[in-house]
Amino acid sequence: MEIIAKLNNYRASPRKVRLVANMIKGKKVSDAILQLEFLTKKPSSPIAKLLRSAISNAKNNFKIADGEVLKVKKITVGAGPVLKRHRPRSRGMANQILKRTSNITLVLEEQGEIIKE
Repeated sequence: MEIIAKLNNYRASPRKVRLVANMIKGKKVSDAILQLEFLTKKPSSPIAKLLRSAISNAKNNFKIADGEVLKVKKITVGAGPVLKRHRPRSRGMANQILKRTSNITLVLEEQGEIIKE
């Protein structure tokens, strides 16, 4: 069973968000939240909020009582829409500034107990 949560148009470049996203891939939810709390990068708090949202989705939609049985199966960061701005330069020219945004998709799964025979 997959639990999905999305964050669209987050105002940070995908390259910087991927640095944080790759740190929690494959971890248990409790470990991922703990790691994000102590990380000093800007995207860590919105990703932690997204992770808590996915846990709430699991509790409300799939009736999973305990969030401890979940782990991060997949987290993808893609490019969102780009805001284009201009900075004035000499002799009436202008340079373009690209304000990039990110679309983040988080997929959680239940950890199954492996029974050895």
